[in-house]
Amino acid sequence: MNAITPELLHEFNEAYVCDNGRQLATLALSKSDLYNVAFSPKDAGKLRHKFSVEIPTMEVTNQKSSGRCWLFAATNVLRERIAKARNIEKFELSQSYLAFWDKFERCNYFLESMIATADLPTDDRTVMFILQTGVHDGGQWDMFGNIVRKYGIVPKDVYDETHQSSNTRQLNYVVNRALKIGAAKLRSMIHAGASDTDVQTCKNEILSKIYGFLCSCYGEPPKTFSFEWIDKDKKDYHVETGLTPLSFAERYGVLKLLDDTVSIIHAPTADKPYDKTFTIQFLGNVADGRPVCHLNLALSDFKAAIIAQLNAGKVVWFGSDVGHYGDRELGIWDDKSFNFDLLSGLDMSISKEDALNYSLSAMNHAMVITGVQIENGQPTRWRIENSWGDEKGDKGYYVCSDSWFDQYVYQAAVEKEYLGDKAPLVAQEPISLAPWDPMGTLAD
Repeated sequence: MNAITPELLHEFNEAYVCDNGRQLATLALSKSDLYNVAFSPKDAGKLRHKFSVEIPTMEVTNQKSSGRCWLFAATNVLRERIAKARNIEKFELSQSYLAFWDKFERCNYFLESMIATADLPTDDRTVMFILQTGVHDGGQWDMFGNIVRKYGIVPKDVYDETHQSSNTRQLNYVVNRALKIGAAKLRSMIHAGASDTDVQTCKNEILSKIYGFLCSCYGEPPKTFSFEWIDKDKKDYHVETGLTPLSFAERYGVLKLLDDTVSIIHAPTADKPYDKTFTIQFLGNVADGRPVCHLNLALSDFKAAIIAQLNAGKVVWFGSDVGHYGDRELGIWDDKSFNFDLLSGLDMSISKEDALNYSLSAMNHAMVITGVQIENGQPTRWRIENSWGDEKGDKGYYVCSDSWFDQYVYQAAVEKEYLGDKAPLVAQEPISLAPWDPMGTLAD
């Protein structure tokens, strides 16, 4: 390895001292936020909250101090269908109900994964990945589908938020500590020659205690309920009684929608050819659920499917990396609105492929696309329903530029009919990817 010498340091310092741009940046950055100094108002001004295709949607939701964005985004998609069917003005589905069952099922998935890898040492890369990931709030579209197919859905006023459901850091700490202690016990039993029956009995004892703890945090999930609503035009009161979470999902077409909807991704890396499907090892929540499956599409096909669904008047769940080039106050994401190259003097450009391969970017947040601006047949900006409350952006709605979309949007959930001639590709046997593949990252 070549060391940094005194001569090199002198050369670097002389270059800094003689660079007027660096001196100006030093003054600007001494008492100002880096993002504010790099901000380009001229470019940001182009991101108006006006769109040629815009689907009216309800007030934004708030995931608060939790990583449940994927559940908020998914329920925000579903609530529009249910509200339209019953002419409801304001409505939410219970994200907490889905989070309860996801958390519980994922605890079982974690323990089963540790049992399945019991013949591997704890410093094996796969085992380490499972342990380091643990159980947290994030998730994928297909994981949402698994929970709803098994446990159904309920309105939020049937199963509301608690302090723990909205503030999950301590809850997750307790659950993960218990799971890792349980994993050590189960693997020790296996190494000592315990029978499968004894191992499963021990695992179920652990899960029983976790179930009780989750009930203490979230409340006991409802088995039956009544759905009440007010017609927004006639102001009439309505009620449907004797519902179960699954019968409610069935009655309002949710289960059919899940079966008709697929995950598409744009991952321009050499190991993922376009028009192929992919799954990720040890990524899931329900042990007997459907595996996560992505259809990788070229960017033009990826966008076309999303726009086709928007043109049909249906909003779109999507996953992206919101950690780059964003301003929460204005509610924008745009790589052109922040000139970090000029401010820093550093090369900040990178391809989407290299950003994935070198761990610079991966999906970390799910939201809902509700509109798009089309000019000369091409999208220029996109309207986004977020789940961070209504205090930022346009009452909680955001906008991203098309260039930001190209670089940082990775996944969307679209109905198969909007895939056009790509729809048959969904039936392919998926190629299995390593657990740490960037397309396996979880939106939170």
